[in-house]
Amino acid sequence: MQNTAIESGFTRKVLLAVGLVCLTVLLLALLYYTFDVLLLIFAAALLAIFLRGLADILCRYINISEGWAVVAVSAILAGVLAGAIAFLAPDVAEQVRHLRDELPRSARAAADYVSQFGWGRTLIDQLPSFDDIKKNLSASTLLSGVGGFFSQTVGAVGNFFIVILLSIYIASEPRIYTRGFTNLFPVNRRTRVREILFGIGDTLRWWLIGKVASMVFIGLITWIGLSILGVPLALTLGLIAGLLSFIPNFGPIISALPALLLAFIESPTTALYVLILFVGVQLVESNVVTPFIERKTVEIPPALTIVFQLALAVLVGGLGLVLATPLLAVLIVLVQMVYVEDVLGDRRTEVNKNVGKGEIKTGAENLEAKESEEVDP
Repeated sequence: MQNTAIESGFTRKVLLAVGLVCLTVLLLALLYYTFDVLLLIFAAALLAIFLRGLADILCRYINISEGWAVVAVSAILAGVLAGAIAFLAPDVAEQVRHLRDELPRSARAAADYVSQFGWGRTLIDQLPSFDDIKKNLSASTLLSGVGGFFSQTVGAVGNFFIVILLSIYIASEPRIYTRGFTNLFPVNRRTRVREILFGIGDTLRWWLIGKVASMVFIGLITWIGLSILGVPLALTLGLIAGLLSFIPNFGPIISALPALLLAFIESPTTALYVLILFVGVQLVESNVVTPFIERKTVEIPPALTIVFQLALAVLVGGLGLVLATPLLAVLIVLVQMVYVEDVLGDRRTEVNKNVGKGEIKTGAENLEAKESEEVDP
């Protein structure tokens, strides 16, 4: 009788272990096949945080509801974007066509100059020619390699509007979604879950503020600098530099290549000045804007950022490369608050301070301050 009970208990443990393993495998498979969808939702949440921040500013001056404030902000942004497109589109379109025609000639000029040196001839011999690259790179190949998730579903335009729609819904009534997510946890842990959500929201909000300021700064300075140097298509190149600066590490390199190639048409000296300009702009940005962001969010190690960008780029393509940095910031906050503070019991650092830097407030004290501000008029 005792042996039967022991065998029955052992069988239950084995079945429980097998069930847990199967459940884990299913969850991992679900995460793998829906990871691109999760990134789409994350992109919508990121845009919702941006819209919500602007809506809160609007509510300070106009007495309207939060939902209407988000709609008003969205309409204003859409109008500004439409006006910018109407004002800049003709010049940018013409410059883009000119850029497409000039880049092959610029690449050949740069190759001819580099081939004057021994190391340059060796390097040129190892690289495919521009005509071969142009022949092998079809439009579908470019979309599949760079478009990532957007090119694999209903298309870039459809996914763009999905992100816009989701972000407006989330920004209009964020409490519904945060409350629903919090209710999935035990009652005694819900305060901590809300605290973690506050920490993630503050981190992404300040990251977005710093990133938008960085993009505007890099775009304007690059445009002005290239105009002074006499590089053609300065407006388009500055716009490209500003937009691609959203992607740390890789964006500035990609944006510098067409500017350097076009500068080679003028002279190698002009190309050198352009290189100095891009390096100088990045140095100022990394020593002024980036430290400001990290004081308000978390410190992200550069090597870890590059590894995470490469991993997501291989996994889901261009969308993963674009969203890698904010997603990594979220993971660092989760590790800090869930593992370091809750599991290890080390609550010395504030939620929104750099890891290991400021021993100012604990996470719980930070949340209590937020809640007291909401209760006390």
